[in-house]
Amino acid sequence: MYLSYIPAKLSSGLGVATTRRWTGAGAVGTLVGWALWYGLPKDPGEYWAAVSVLTVIACWVCDGAERALGVHDDTRIVLDETVGFWAAAACLPPGTAWLAAAFVLFRILDAVKLPPYRWLERLPGGCGVVMDDVGAGVAANLILQLTARVIVG
Repeated sequence: MYLSYIPAKLSSGLGVATTRRWTGAGAVGTLVGWALWYGLPKDPGEYWAAVSVLTVIACWVCDGAERALGVHDDTRIVLDETVGFWAAAACLPPGTAWLAAAFVLFRILDAVKLPPYRWLERLPGGCGVVMDDVGAGVAANLILQLTARVIVG
């Protein structure tokens, strides 16, 4: 709890400007996703089943958080980045470099909010909070899967 406040605390007094969009909270949520990724199943079918169930739970939790905070997709909600990272890191070749690439690419795609997954943000409640991040994660994963096919073969 309160993970999203860590970047604001670290940057306070340093003259680092933080806006609603660039608070650093998303990076913290993504790092949590990376840490928890190791506990997810390794079998692709089981992985996607687990991530699907956890995405539904995240939508429900984020819906409650959004109602409690009174703001759509409040920066204090970081569970969406956690689930989005799981989509980005799905079924990649083994190795920390691939996870790091998933982290960086997911953060970039989540920040720029390209269509069509930007439109997912318009979904009501927690679904809108979570699904745009899942969309960014899927986009990052597709790019990395194509890259892996070229590099790894």
